[in-house]
Amino acid sequence: MWCLTIRIKRNDQLHGRSLYKSLVEFLMQAKISGATVWTGVDGFGKRRRSTVHLEGLAINMPMVIEVIDEQTRLEPLLPQIKRMVNDNGIISLHEVDIF
Repeated sequence: MWCLTIRIKRNDQLHGRSLYKSLVEFLMQAKISGATVWTGVDGFGKRRRSTVHLEGLAINMPMVIEVIDEQTRLEPLLPQIKRMVNDNGIISLHEVDIF
C-alpha cells in the first residue's frame, strides 16, 4: 500500500472554497478507500509560520490530508492534486506497511 500526504494550511482556497474540502471531495469522487484530515497546532515552512494566535484561537493552522490506497489508484490522481494544491503545499507519496 502507499500513503499520499498533502500538507497545506487551513485557510488555503481553491476557487473560493476551502482547499482541503475540495481535495477530500475530489478523493471521494475518485473512489479512494479513505482520507483523514489532520489539523496541526503550529508549524512553519516556505510560507512562514502556520499559526496566528488571537485570544486563544489559532488561525490558519497547518493541515495534513493522509490517504492510504494502492499505488495504481493514487498515482493517476497526482497531476490533478498538484494543480489543486499548486504552490500552497507539499505532496508526498511513499510506500507503507499495513498491519
